[in-house]
Amino acid sequence: MNIETYYRIFRYISTSVHSSTDVNEVLGLAVKSVTEAVHAKGALLRILNLGTHQLELNAAYGLNECYLSKGHVSSQEVIAELCKQNKVVVIEDVLASSRVQYPQAAREQGIKMMMDVPLFLGDHVVGIVRIFFSEQRKFSEEEINFLVSISEQCAIAIEKTRLIEKHKSMYDHLALQTEKLSALGRMAAGIAHEINNPLGGILLYSSSLAKKVPPGGPLKEGLEIIIHEAMRCKNIIQDLLEFSREKEPEKTFANINQIIRKTLGMLENEFRLHHIKLETHLFEEMPNILVDVNQMQQVLVNLLLNAIEAVQDQGLVSIRSQIDPPQKNVKVEISDSGCGISPENIGKVFEPFFTTKSKGTGLGLAVTFRIVQNHKGNLHVFSRPGERTRFTIELPVA
Repeated sequence: MNIETYYRIFRYISTSVHSSTDVNEVLGLAVKSVTEAVHAKGALLRILNLGTHQLELNAAYGLNECYLSKGHVSSQEVIAELCKQNKVVVIEDVLASSRVQYPQAAREQGIKMMMDVPLFLGDHVVGIVRIFFSEQRKFSEEEINFLVSISEQCAIAIEKTRLIEKHKSMYDHLALQTEKLSALGRMAAGIAHEINNPLGGILLYSSSLAKKVPPGGPLKEGLEIIIHEAMRCKNIIQDLLEFSREKEPEKTFANINQIIRKTLGMLENEFRLHHIKLETHLFEEMPNILVDVNQMQQVLVNLLLNAIEAVQDQGLVSIRSQIDPPQKNVKVEISDSGCGISPENIGKVFEPFFTTKSKGTGLGLAVTFRIVQNHKGNLHVFSRPGERTRFTIELPVA
């Protein structure tokens, strides 16, 4: 067979590898084409099972079921030799080679000679193509190169399948986690509504009683504790409802600097009470963007309150706005001089119900993250233990 024919077969198999999602179809085509191209009796392809470390049959052509049913190829000796030699191995006498597991069965099928072509990805064997001949013969350099090229395409097809399976597994896991979170959100919303009614009654009656009892007594102190803890429960439930509610932003054109200034005015007392220094660096020529003003204030309040809690007293919090023309984004950065976030926690801060605070719900940043996402934006966190923590909000310019 001439070079042109080899090239045509190679091109056909290569196109199938990149266009087909059925690896069995591609590998079946490969062993059929190899058998016919080198005038062999038949061929089979075995893939290395990563779990059992056995070379398992995946595709075959020209061989009967009696021979194919002999089972897996023991991988230890075969794979070790393939890795060592890293080349095509010709078995000139099937009865005299230790590579042949069932030599007598092969001879009964009229097989006198075999050839093993390894399938490599990098330095790792992923399979083997074994070609069977009814007569002993020599092989030209063109034939060997053709077989190696086909084996490379088969290895690519196997790797492609493994990547598809890996991504499918990751997707299935993500879909399962998403469904769990969705169910948890629905359950949390139902529980929150059920708790809200009796909690409202507790707050109403305890507040009414607190006004009637004399100040300074133990009853007054106890009622104040009830009111305080009931209000804390109410805030937690509100966070749950905000997280579970799929509320679309009501967007209007607004200036992010004006939203920042209004939010800082709301939190002015918090900064003063904790003796925290506030630095602002706002880019004055900021364009208007489409945002839900109330939701964006909620985002800024959550991030600024987190920063205040992180630095405690005598700390520093800074807020900066800027525009990123290449990305067509408006950026808001909030950083603090706190103790930072540990590496094992940095990837969890936006997960629902994750918190390192003794009295936290773990919903504030999860709600914040979702609001920013609903604005087609991004929220990033950068931190190291003992260094400043920085949250960056990126919002698209309309």
